[in-house]
Amino acid sequence: MTHERKKLSKITEELMLFFYGIGGNDITFNVKLKGDDAVITFESNFDPKHRHAVEDMDRLLHSGHDYGVEDIYWELMGSGEPGETSQLLLVGMLVDKVDVTVNDDRVKVVMYKKDLHK
Repeated sequence: MTHERKKLSKITEELMLFFYGIGGNDITFNVKLKGDDAVITFESNFDPKHRHAVEDMDRLLHSGHDYGVEDIYWELMGSGEPGETSQLLLVGMLVDKVDVTVNDDRVKVVMYKKDLHK
């Protein structure tokens, strides 16, 4: 397994733990590999009392791809407490684009990661 696919696994793990932490009990995710690119889609419900955490997640995931951070720190994902903001910030630094849609008690996150084989 390449490091890039391990990174995808770590990203999905972090989001699963985050959604569990905000009361998610109806979580689905999908990873599609298209050539050298990947699209990761998560949909989950959440406890409305954790809406602030969803808003924080949205902000952190939009931190922007940082290749320097990615090369050095990607293996640290999963080492902190579930839902730690630093973990979500790291996820945001590993992906190229993020779309987040929040409704009453559901959230959909679509992340794009380019050039997996670079």
